[in-house]
Amino acid sequence: MTQRLHLVFGGELIDPSKNAFKDIDAIDIVGMFPDYASAYNAWKSAAQRTVDNAHMRYFIAHIHRLRDEEKEASPTEELDN
Repeated sequence: MTQRLHLVFGGELIDPSKNAFKDIDAIDIVGMFPDYASAYNAWKSAAQRTVDNAHMRYFIAHIHRLRDEEKEASPTEELDN
């Protein structure tokens, strides 16, 4: 069975109309989740905690989409050999 990992993270943006973080070191890593439903619940909770700050944004990254399980290895994976 293929895992569908999702990363929930967020932080303060430079400009609310863009997706550039003000301070990369201050990014809040909420966690890694095994399915979209649990990632969504974590995202919603984090977003609701910061609703009063218009510059705060949380995102769900679909980690499973970064890999193609049918390919042997990505160029980055080959560096470890």
